[in-house]
Amino acid sequence: MTPPRDAPVLRPGRAGDATALTALALRSKAHWGYSDALLELWRDELRFTPASIAEQEVIVAEREGTLLGVVALSFDGDTAEVEHLWVDPSAMGAGVGRLLFARGVERARAWGVRRLVIDADPNALGFYLRQGARRIGSVPARPAGRTLPRLVVDLGGRGAPLDGGRIII
Repeated sequence: MTPPRDAPVLRPGRAGDATALTALALRSKAHWGYSDALLELWRDELRFTPASIAEQEVIVAEREGTLLGVVALSFDGDTAEVEHLWVDPSAMGAGVGRLLFARGVERARAWGVRRLVIDADPNALGFYLRQGARRIGSVPARPAGRTLPRLVVDLGGRGAPLDGGRIII
């Protein structure tokens, strides 16, 4: 089946994307009505750098050169963690997040990962549950007293790392 002509293109993140991906993450987070003070508090957590892009599996969704979303995974043995999954507010509800999450799961399986862990923004909890994640608890977050739902997707560890290096999409 051929994807629709206007379907987003998925590609690996590049070091030169860091500033634009950070801006995308901030726009996406701001969409949920968080104050400027909270967005500033979380700025470093939302930041992409050339180093973080090189160290993580970063997948970008774009259409005609416009960034629509991003997912970034880190790996530790047979566990991967979703470090980022952001969709531009203009693309929310259009399947971009679902597409990125599915590709992230695919990449994690290719690495032989057995568990995908997600510390989700409370506004994203429903999205992750619809993708098959299950809640296993909560983790502390900033500001003090705030918690994030911790979720997991059991992947069964199918596949194995390719050539011991990064997987290129």
